[in-house]
Amino acid sequence: MEQTEVLKQINDIFIDILDIDNLVITTETTANDIDEWDSLTHIQIVVAMEKKFKIRFTTAEIQGWKNVGEMVNTIIAKNK
Repeated sequence: MEQTEVLKQINDIFIDILDIDNLVITTETTANDIDEWDSLTHIQIVVAMEKKFKIRFTTAEIQGWKNVGEMVNTIIAKNK
């Protein structure tokens, strides 16, 4: 799985959960960049990613993410 493919799939999850049709996230995007991305929607995003990619994240992984790129890297590492 490549970074651009994972990023596109995650972007679709963000659009669905945050209800922002024209949202485009990058690897540098953080919760501070998107007003609708709060603690509740963060949980929804994490659960949706786990379902989509058929993986489970640890609490330490989730707490360690500083941006979308780190989410993508975790997904890629778990899918090897």
